[in-house]
Amino acid sequence: MSDTRMLEAIASLVHRGSRVLDLGCGDGALLDHLRAERACSGYGVELDDANVQACVRRGVNVIQLNLDQGLSMFGDQSFDVVLQIDTLQHLRNAETVLQETARVGRTGIVAFPNFAHWPNRLSVLAGRMPVTRRLPYQWYDTPNIRVGTLADLEVLAHRMGLRIQDSFGLHQGRVVRRWPNLWASTAVLKFSR
Repeated sequence: MSDTRMLEAIASLVHRGSRVLDLGCGDGALLDHLRAERACSGYGVELDDANVQACVRRGVNVIQLNLDQGLSMFGDQSFDVVLQIDTLQHLRNAETVLQETARVGRTGIVAFPNFAHWPNRLSVLAGRMPVTRRLPYQWYDTPNIRVGTLADLEVLAHRMGLRIQDSFGLHQGRVVRRWPNLWASTAVLKFSR
């Protein structure tokens, strides 16, 4: 979440004054932005020691927790918004964490690299795994456990009984609504139970 325009596009989905839980919050930049620009409060959840320390330096409330172990420490609907930005593709139990996101938050917002973006499709057609700005790793050293598309996430959300409030793509910080599964490097889904 280092791209400022992407950060602002995600932040615009969060209502002013919301209580936010950011799963896989990284260095806390998004929570810090939400606190400063949208008067939000809340917590980040992060596993990486260096990122936890970065959150503390920013003054962001952070809990060190492995998301694959679940969110049982949080009550039902205890947050207005639960964010999973660039997190879902790293999780072993992605479906479970998505269910927990819907349980813990009134609204969930998920964003991850869209594997169906047209340059990725061309790479696969050429017989190679894609390496792009959004997917910068080779197949053998990627931290991503899985790849997905906006269409895949919509199908999963429907199967889980989640109500999709908004579904679109982001590319270079701009919102993509026309054929986002093809033209957007990032998939974004806003949902509730």
